[in-house]
Amino acid sequence: MARVCSLCFTGLFFKAFRKQSNTQRSRESMEKASTSNVGNVVHSEKKKWDTDFEAEEIKSTSAVRNTTLPTNIIVNHDFSGGLHSWHPNCCDASVASAESGYPEGISLKSSSRCAIITNRKECWQGVEQDITSKVSPGTTYTVSACVGISGPLQGFENVQATLKLVYGDSSTSYLFIARTSVSKERWEKLEGTFSLPNMPQRVVFYLEGPSPGVDLLIESVVVCCPCRRECDGMSTPSASAGDGNIILNPNFEDGLNNWSGRGCKIVTHDSMGDGKVIPLSGKVFAAATERTQSWNGIQQDITGRVNRKLAYEVTAAVRIFGNNVTTADVRATLWVQTPDYREQYIGIANMQATDKDWVQMQGKFLLNGSPSKVVIYLEGPPAGTDILLNNLILKHAAKIPPSSPPDIEFLDGQVNLLNPAFGVNIIANSNLTDGTNGWFPLGNCTLTVATGAPHILPPMARDSLGPHVPLSGRYILVTKRTQNWMGPAQMITEKLKLFLTYQVSAWVRIPFGSSGPQNVNVALGVDSQWVNGGQVEINGDGWHEIGGSFRIEKAAAKVMVYIQGPAAGVDLMLAGLQIFPVDRQARFRHLKRQTDKIRKRDVVLKFSGSNPSSLFGTLVKVKQTENNFPFGSCIMRTNIDNEDFVDFFTKHFNWAVFGNELKWYWTESQQGNLNYKDADELLNMCNTHNIETRGHCIFWEVENTVQSWIKALNKTDLNTAVQNRLTSLLTRYKGKFKHYDVNNEMLHGSFYQDRLGKDIRANMFKKANELDPNALLFVNDYHIEDGCDPRSSPEKYIQQVLDLQEQGAPVGGVGIQGHIDSPVGPIVCSALDKLSILGLPIWFTELDVSSVNEHVRADDLEVILREVFAHPAVEGVMLWGFWELFMSRDNSHLVNAEGELNGAGKRYLDLKQEWLTYAHGHVDEEGGFEFRGFQGKYEVQIVTLSKKVSKTFIVDKGEEPLVISIDL
Repeated sequence: MARVCSLCFTGLFFKAFRKQSNTQRSRESMEKASTSNVGNVVHSEKKKWDTDFEAEEIKSTSAVRNTTLPTNIIVNHDFSGGLHSWHPNCCDASVASAESGYPEGISLKSSSRCAIITNRKECWQGVEQDITSKVSPGTTYTVSACVGISGPLQGFENVQATLKLVYGDSSTSYLFIARTSVSKERWEKLEGTFSLPNMPQRVVFYLEGPSPGVDLLIESVVVCCPCRRECDGMSTPSASAGDGNIILNPNFEDGLNNWSGRGCKIVTHDSMGDGKVIPLSGKVFAAATERTQSWNGIQQDITGRVNRKLAYEVTAAVRIFGNNVTTADVRATLWVQTPDYREQYIGIANMQATDKDWVQMQGKFLLNGSPSKVVIYLEGPPAGTDILLNNLILKHAAKIPPSSPPDIEFLDGQVNLLNPAFGVNIIANSNLTDGTNGWFPLGNCTLTVATGAPHILPPMARDSLGPHVPLSGRYILVTKRTQNWMGPAQMITEKLKLFLTYQVSAWVRIPFGSSGPQNVNVALGVDSQWVNGGQVEINGDGWHEIGGSFRIEKAAAKVMVYIQGPAAGVDLMLAGLQIFPVDRQARFRHLKRQTDKIRKRDVVLKFSGSNPSSLFGTLVKVKQTENNFPFGSCIMRTNIDNEDFVDFFTKHFNWAVFGNELKWYWTESQQGNLNYKDADELLNMCNTHNIETRGHCIFWEVENTVQSWIKALNKTDLNTAVQNRLTSLLTRYKGKFKHYDVNNEMLHGSFYQDRLGKDIRANMFKKANELDPNALLFVNDYHIEDGCDPRSSPEKYIQQVLDLQEQGAPVGGVGIQGHIDSPVGPIVCSALDKLSILGLPIWFTELDVSSVNEHVRADDLEVILREVFAHPAVEGVMLWGFWELFMSRDNSHLVNAEGELNGAGKRYLDLKQEWLTYAHGHVDEEGGFEFRGFQGKYEVQIVTLSKKVSKTFIVDKGEEPLVISIDL
């Protein structure tokens, strides 16, 4: 059988992007028909293009889907995630579903999808998936796939499952698994088994076989180990101990064998400190002593014992001793050297250790590339303080089962699925009709009731609740406050439900003449934890709206809400406090209508040909292939060593921003030593895939992000360094980045302004514009959109932009980072409405949402993406990563570490699919076809009795109907 050259396989990225140098951690709905043509239908992903074929139950298909088997090692086995983790082998591939239409003669359940492999020039061409990290030698695996064929053929064709085995000496062999005969218009089951006698460097599973020109169809693939005990007990190829621990001599039972000091001395002890420090387990522990630098510690070389693209978990028992230090951070770090001698430091875990007790440190890591050397070590405490290690365990991370959608549960454990009571205020006596009953003073302050407060709901609550009974006009007056935390409080424990998102709204005020602006905070005491319900900075000039949100995901014994914040001695007034669960679905219905207005356009296709009258009644199918709205993500240099990451990124995003590689502390960590290699390689990858890029960031105003050598410069030298940074960066990349964040987080830091004067910020914009006039220059900051940070309110952000513009700064865009918790649509929309007064494009530049439950995370993500896509001032959104272990926040990923799409990732792809337009109908008497669709790229197929004609066109932004002439 003929085989393709190695460059044709998706291992191309594996070879081309093997280098790495980054740190691991950095920070259903239907579209309504809208057409004047009778019989024309515009619909969303839930409709078929062509209704000529009815779905038919295929028993073999159902059997494959419903058979209960041990864990399937195939990622995205049913193509519910598109082609995620699958790669076409020198051919083309796509995923068909009910919304896009199945190949002629093929039927599936309305909820199913299938992969279609087309443009096959050789019989061995098909789709493949790398399963190297999922298999072990000596284990028998069963294969079951549901396959079909389509195209110009008669009779039967063979479909075959094969393994490609690549060895360390670059030799390649192929292992036949199974073959089945398939006829057109019928699904068949392909079944077989395989076992590996030894472990190759790379194992690739693929399906092949039909004759050239015949399309291969795949509905599902299952590869698993039939013996659950054998599979569950199977260690990874790199595990060296019976318990799976990769660390040798983990408890120091063999002294210090396999361990060494990293810049210091290591010893073992059975006790220290006059017997006060003894092992947590075992007979001895190790100490890293005589440490002169914070990075000194104890280490072990684990080269060859860990594999790329596998997630590992680390657990260690640690404490500190000596030098009069009672608490200090202890960090577990991975030092990695690549074949081209690049170095990478991967942060695994960080724990506050003490000199009193042993603490358990836990963390995870994953290697994207193939390193030449890997060392794990402990570091962190100040010089002179010993690091004590009792044991260290490093194992292949256990697979965490997908989380289930949460029940709506009261904190006392009572479940209520049917009545979340959306919009119902849980605050007792909110209108104060019964005096202060239900309220109590927190601290030795005094509560009284007065009149004169607003009678209307604050705007953000009004947007959520709609028409509402007027407020009473009464307010609580808080006097005799001797601490800033003193204020009115209320217990709400029994009224809260787990996993519901609550909106907070109130009117607040301080007396006229109060000294300076004051912060006011609606806070929650959840057992011993403080939860922010919203903050605002106010003056004594009238009533101010305070808004925020929160969610509780763990049961609590006691929850108290209280209002705090102004300085001691400043009276506080509170009116109309509302805390209510948010009906997100109701908001979504509104947003879908708004999205249809601003993101779609009426389109008229005018067909012409040799005999236009003959076109009347001709079938027309319209399919949108790409929405042109920018959906981007943060990426890092080490990510592109992982071909699965690159595949997902390039399929599902059209913009990129680099996590660290363009920041000054990365490109010039030491004065005069410039490093643009990482940024260059990321930019090259993006250019290869036609992905636009944002430049983040030229400067960062927050002091703790500034290199020590810059902090040491005097004013003159610092100004010179700033000018050199601008010239070096923007000259090198002129025309290559569409945007730049010029000086990051100016609402939260002032390093350069404090040292170089107020004009430096505007001058940075001016110089950047001079060096790269085509780049849009952005301000960029966080907590603009969520109401939880008085330093970065929309009003303060607007004033900052106006001040810069007054100084001549060419501000071209407004960046909202979007690191948000428990988002509420009207709060986000309120901020966007305010910022839109600037008339500048708004981008969400670093969006992430976080929840342990992936379904809640998916809901949060949907809230923000729908608000973004429905707002006319927003022109793009960037996620701050999507792959586990490469996110700035835990529990914010869309794809699990080893490449499995989770609930949040599926929701993202579902939204992307919803925002594509599909339409079908017939050419009218005037030779036209009308539909309303999202902006972007389209394919149209015209089906006559004699032929099919396909054309492409683009729908761009505009108010007037777009008329497109198509010559047939």
